[in-house]
Amino acid sequence: MTCLECKKELSYLDHKASMETYGVELCSKHTRRLDKLIKVNNTPLGAIRLYYALKEIGVYPMLEWWDGKKSVDIAISRVKLNIEIETEYQMLTHEQAMNNLEETMHSFKNGFTTIRIPHVVIKHYLHETVQSIIGIIEGLKVNIKVI
Repeated sequence: MTCLECKKELSYLDHKASMETYGVELCSKHTRRLDKLIKVNNTPLGAIRLYYALKEIGVYPMLEWWDGKKSVDIAISRVKLNIEIETEYQMLTHEQAMNNLEETMHSFKNGFTTIRIPHVVIKHYLHETVQSIIGIIEGLKVNIKVI
């Protein structure tokens, strides 16, 4: 049992606390950092789990990346991919839909592709979600080379 960030050996209590809270192995230092990040940015738990799952397979994601207008849950800058984790399932108002469209347009104008993933997909299908994102990354790499 080692911290996914610093590779430090974890105590039983650190392991238990981070697994219960975030579902990933982190030392107390990195757990506190995540606590602060969540408090400041309201980062969804699904974003944290997806971030570490992507990191584990060699993708270099950034958690809560500032795109110049707002904070993006996860960004993979090498292929200009922004990933937003959707946590609310209430009826989408026309104002919210328009805001989503404008945010996507802003990202696209800056050369970024934005995808939105419901948190329940990450909760129940994390491995499949990671595999789909890998496919998206591979497609974006091909398009970047063409341009």
